[in-house]
Amino acid sequence: MPFTLNFVHPVLMWGLLGLMLYSGYLGFKASLIRKASPDERKAMLLEHYGARHARLGPVILAVTLLGAVGGMGVTFLKHGKLLIGPHLFVGLGVAALVIITASLGPSLQKGKDWARTLHVTTNGLVLTLFGWQAISGVAIVQKLLTSAPALTPAIAPAMG
Repeated sequence: MPFTLNFVHPVLMWGLLGLMLYSGYLGFKASLIRKASPDERKAMLLEHYGARHARLGPVILAVTLLGAVGGMGVTFLKHGKLLIGPHLFVGLGVAALVIITASLGPSLQKGKDWARTLHVTTNGLVLTLFGWQAISGVAIVQKLLTSAPALTPAIAPAMG
């Protein structure tokens, strides 16, 4: 297995964390529209915060699931087994929570307050757990880098 394949999952997941934070920002801005004055609301509606937030949902779902499966796949290719531990279990929990929050889409579109509350709460938990995943993932990447085979020069100096 090429050594660089070990880094696709971490890079993808850090990008996903950024995308999740941006989506959260858009969702927060969309929620402010409901509380804004009519003039403020008119200006904020032009920014399409809610629509932009909703369009990111399926992307976040897909990248989360591909990242989870990809991370487990690379681990299995490298070790011949999955490494059972907190990083794996929290990652699976994050994937399950992202599926749950995505399933709320139809109720959110109908304006159900219970769905909005559950959506925000679940995504807060997702970001908390995923933030921990990012930190524990850095430790795993550091371990990979320290155990990397030494790079040998393409042409060895002539022994004289």
